[in-house]
Amino acid sequence: MPPYTDIAVHAPVAGRRIALFAGAYNHISDGVALTLNRLVQYLEDHGAEVLIFAPTTNKPPALAHNGTLIPVPSIPFPGRSDYRLTVGISKKGWSRLETFEPDLVHIATPDYAGAQALRWAKANQVPAVSSYHTHFASYLKYFASYNPLYRIELLENTAWRYGRWFYTQVEHVYVPSPSIADKLRSQGITDGLKIWARGVDSHRFSPRHRSEQWRSAHGFTEKDVVITYVGRLVWEKNLSVLGKVIEQLRAQGIAHQSLVVGDGPARSALSEQLQNTVFTGPLHGKELATAYASSDVFLFPSETETFGNVTLEAMASGLPSICANASGSDFLVLDGETGYLLPPHDVSAFRTRIQELVEAPSLRKQLGKAARRRALAFEWKSVMGTLASYYQEIWKNHPEYQISGLAPAGPDLHIQKAVA
Repeated sequence: MPPYTDIAVHAPVAGRRIALFAGAYNHISDGVALTLNRLVQYLEDHGAEVLIFAPTTNKPPALAHNGTLIPVPSIPFPGRSDYRLTVGISKKGWSRLETFEPDLVHIATPDYAGAQALRWAKANQVPAVSSYHTHFASYLKYFASYNPLYRIELLENTAWRYGRWFYTQVEHVYVPSPSIADKLRSQGITDGLKIWARGVDSHRFSPRHRSEQWRSAHGFTEKDVVITYVGRLVWEKNLSVLGKVIEQLRAQGIAHQSLVVGDGPARSALSEQLQNTVFTGPLHGKELATAYASSDVFLFPSETETFGNVTLEAMASGLPSICANASGSDFLVLDGETGYLLPPHDVSAFRTRIQELVEAPSLRKQLGKAARRRALAFEWKSVMGTLASYYQEIWKNHPEYQISGLAPAGPDLHIQKAVA
């Protein structure tokens, strides 16, 4: 599959007003929240106004968010307090939305507040779009494991029925990869599907940040081959496979060191299982980039991703990636060229490929260079410009939204809804 190079030019969004509804924006620092914050920064940098509606908590925010955030009341997800379930937009929120008069409603999470936003948009004849960030159906088997009374088939059927109701009412559905688009089509969601990949900062994530000093500080020698996982430590990331692979490498005497970057409810159990593994906790900024570049092989067995943000960051850092052959990484990793795609639960296959790379430095270098080249095709400027072009397509199809001034729109132009 060729690199993602859809539309590299910027479509004008200056003067536009966009209401963004999300299930996570600043209370958790995951791939979804980081992508949405980057989107808001891009839109505001290009002259748009953005109002974000998302859950907040009483705890300090996990990240400094971009844009104006309107808190949405929420409750913790049963058994998983790091996830939030919205319980409805507040009166203050409705007032801010009405006053804002958005030109577009972008719903990133189809939860209760997202459904309310969709109904509001349809009632007020405001165009609505959605982006597909979380493959909820694949998460359900893990959530069901918390309670043996849950029936996975019933949960999946219910989730897809709701998904069909929701996604068939918006004008566009932005999916991160062709494999996710195929999954939606198989469930009867066929119209308005658009590929909106994720990007990477290839200057921030680069092989040049490799540091022997950083490696030494974490107990690694210059000759050690460091196998690294980066991501949230939740079991739905297929961490059981990660644990078994590292255990097999140890048991079979395959020389390596292992590194886990991230945090989450599975950290305690996983660190108890892998007592010889270095757990750094969550890293950010320069230290995260250094951790990637100072590693040698990236291991990511998750099969619940919609897009492998961490996989792309590892590739940009020059690492060969060994990933599950599943949505999230299958759009990024070119099997045998930049890394390997393997059956998600085949522990032996993961262990065998890692052993090959441990024992073949030249192969690691070859795959790592190819991974870096592949990652350069996913620049954020192109990715966000693509989404702006999709927005522009929506507005062109709604003649009641007109730009006063000459195209392309500039930062001082005003958008107004034509009065019939």
